[in-house]
Amino acid sequence: MLLLLSSSPAPRTSRAHLARSWGTLARVVQAPEPTSDAPDLLAAVASGDQSAFERLYDQLERPVFGTCFGVLRDPDHAAEVAQEVWVEVWRTAARFDAGRGSARTWVVTLAHRRAVDRVRSVQAQRDRDQRVLDESGERPFDVVADEVEGMLEQVRVRDCLQTLTETQHRAVVLAYYGGKTYREVAETLGAALPTVKSRIRDGLLRLKDCLGVAA
Repeated sequence: MLLLLSSSPAPRTSRAHLARSWGTLARVVQAPEPTSDAPDLLAAVASGDQSAFERLYDQLERPVFGTCFGVLRDPDHAAEVAQEVWVEVWRTAARFDAGRGSARTWVVTLAHRRAVDRVRSVQAQRDRDQRVLDESGERPFDVVADEVEGMLEQVRVRDCLQTLTETQHRAVVLAYYGGKTYREVAETLGAALPTVKSRIRDGLLRLKDCLGVAA
C-alpha cells in the first residue's frame, strides 16, 4: 500500500515492489481493463485523494510497468520510469478526459511516452560521450603528447610531473612510463575511459606549459 504525506506534492512508489514481477508483466499491457472505476479514481486523485491514488496504483501497476519494460527492456530502468509515471499521474490527473479514451489507456500512454523519452535521453548522452572521445583525439593534443613523450627521460620532466594533480600524475605515468593504452589505464585505475583521456590530456597540457613546449 502506498503511503503519502500530506505535505508531499506527489506520492512515492516502491521500486522493489514495481520490479518484483517484471518477467510476466509485459503480457499484461494488452489485457482488458480489470475494473470500471478507474475514471472515478482519477477524478478523485485530481482532487488530492490519496486513498484513490493507492487504489488506482493497485489496479494499473502491472500495465504501467509492463509498458515501460516493453520499451526499455531493462527492469531497473523500467522501475525508475514507472515511478516517474506515477508521480506524473498524481500531478496531472485533472487532465484526464474520459471522452478521449479509458483511464487505463491514458495512464499507459503516459508510461509509453516516459519510456520513449528515457530511451532518447540515454542515446543523447551516448552521442555526447562519443563526441567527447572524438574531440579528445584531435591533432593538437596528439602533437603535445608526441613532444612531451620525447622529453620524458629528462630530469626536468620528473619535476614537472610533481605539478600535476594526483589523478593526472597516475594516468600520465601509466600511459607514458608504463606504456599502457588509454583503455588499459582506465582499467588499471577503475575509471571511465573518457575520464582517463581527459586526465591525460589535461596533464599533458600542464606538462607542456611546465616544459615550455610550443604547441
